[in-house]
Amino acid sequence: MATLANILPYAEIVLAIILITAIMLQRSGAELGGALGGGGDSFHYTRRGFEKFLFNLTIVCGILFALSALFQILLQANG
Repeated sequence: MATLANILPYAEIVLAIILITAIMLQRSGAELGGALGGGGDSFHYTRRGFEKFLFNLTIVCGILFALSALFQILLQANG
């Protein structure tokens, strides 16, 4: 368990870098106007190819990052 506690922070750093990169590479879509209800056609956009891969990678990395942070909290609480 001690080796896992030593490796986990480095895994979180790698996951954070991948997550930031995946978010930054995604299409910006409608920018601020769409977020406030301005641009209407951006809601019917279908992701294909590399963009779909980036979207799925972002979701997976986000979940893995949250789980690793939770696991690190549990390791610190128990030991």
